[in-house]
Amino acid sequence: MYAKCGALIRAREVLNELPLQDVVSWNALIGGYVQNGQGNEALNCYEQMQSEGIYPDAVTYSCILKACGITERLDHGRKIHDEVMSKDLLRGDILLGSALVDMYVKCGELKKAQEVLDELPARDAACWNTMIGGYVQSGHGEKALCCFSQMQSEGLSPTAITYSCILKACAITDALVLGVKIHEEIVDQGLLEKNVVLGTALLDMYAKCGNLSKAELVVNELPIRDVVMWNALITGYVQEGLCKEALACFEKMQSDGISPDASTYSCILKVCSITNDVTKGKQIHDQIIHQGLTTAHVVIGTSLVNMYAKCGELEKARQVLDELHVRDEISWNALIAGYAQQGQGKKALECIKFMQRDGLTPNLASWNAVIGGYAQQGLAEEALSCFQWMQGDGVLPDAITFVCVLSACSHAGLVEEGQTFFCNMSSVYGIKPNMEHLTCMIDLLGRTGHFDKAMEVIEKIASSDDPLVWSTILSSCEKWGNLKLGKWAFDHAIQLDGHDPVVYICMERMYCAVDMEENAKEVAEMRMRNLKLL
Repeated sequence: MYAKCGALIRAREVLNELPLQDVVSWNALIGGYVQNGQGNEALNCYEQMQSEGIYPDAVTYSCILKACGITERLDHGRKIHDEVMSKDLLRGDILLGSALVDMYVKCGELKKAQEVLDELPARDAACWNTMIGGYVQSGHGEKALCCFSQMQSEGLSPTAITYSCILKACAITDALVLGVKIHEEIVDQGLLEKNVVLGTALLDMYAKCGNLSKAELVVNELPIRDVVMWNALITGYVQEGLCKEALACFEKMQSDGISPDASTYSCILKVCSITNDVTKGKQIHDQIIHQGLTTAHVVIGTSLVNMYAKCGELEKARQVLDELHVRDEISWNALIAGYAQQGQGKKALECIKFMQRDGLTPNLASWNAVIGGYAQQGLAEEALSCFQWMQGDGVLPDAITFVCVLSACSHAGLVEEGQTFFCNMSSVYGIKPNMEHLTCMIDLLGRTGHFDKAMEVIEKIASSDDPLVWSTILSSCEKWGNLKLGKWAFDHAIQLDGHDPVVYICMERMYCAVDMEENAKEVAEMRMRNLKLL
């Protein structure tokens, strides 16, 4: 009784006072520790029980396997597995088999867990749920769906837990069709009426599969709604860039009497960042302060720093950062990126020094923010200097770093330097150039009139289906008056995206520059026709 009520100290006292202790009394105490998440205490009890000459039974092993899972004591779990097998206890004991699978899953040994599951003489829905849940938590959606199919082929009916896990698997794999089918089964069985977790999994599946209108319908139809559900829907809208809808959900959630939590505020502050709505952001900030969340949650604090920085309120962003009880690399990087994007490179570098004083090491994201900021401002010398400084601090560049560096070279017309960096990407750093790098090189060579070299790069991507490549070439051709190459780039660009007005206008200007008014008129008419089709 004491163990089940969580009064474990008293339960232990009662056990010690018993004139005769048996495996049943020890199991009650061990099970109590396990139910309260105290795995180490459960294992200690197990050792003491054995030292007193009391042998474990199937119930003991089941509890101890759960304790091994809680504490991730894989080696101990394997020993228990061996004992269970040597005593042939798995035959007909589904609970013990399920505990064994659960132990391997919690210790991250999914392959072994699957082997154990396959070899069990008897399996129930709980065994399968454990395996499916393990795959889902590890991001293996396809394997989870395979388990679900195998479970059904054995004639086992899914439970609410099964459906919850499978909906998550559908979200991971973007399996909307299966998700809709699961939704229908859940409704037919009346499982949504009181199951908040299942309802959350359902709307999360629709949100992650991009069907946000259906996700909102699910929320509106659920008899019970909580903050986790609303967060899933708000997050879905934010990820799709539907800021107005995200804000509407935020307001509706509060009108339902549900208070936002840290995750809610983080999403809504991101909306304010995207829309550059500092007024709304300040209102949210006041609301957060009223709830006493600002300095207690580093995630909210970082979101506030990011919002103010993105909205250009850098002094306020710095003030919020200074007031945080805990500052990490992410919160510092938000401020660094803000300074860099506003062209305040010196202050961004100062932040890196302050980070180090906080005992934090500037990471790749920190340096990329500074280098990228300098590149956007056309300050190539400063960007390249930071590139060297970064490596001096032991931080190696990645593909994003080289996009920033090549962009800096392009804006400054540093052809030789750009070519050197481009070659060093693969030869020195082992980074294969992607489309962004190639586009930067085309831009650099095109801006400086090196069309022969630009053509060498273009030939490598002649089959590119990225309109940006061809619009970049076209822009360079306009600058240098290369009509022949420009027409070639224009033809490729409109084949891929005939609705981009910038491409047409660029070609029109090229024709006008050489007094080819009729050709310019034809392009203008083509632009109007294609835009009307939108």
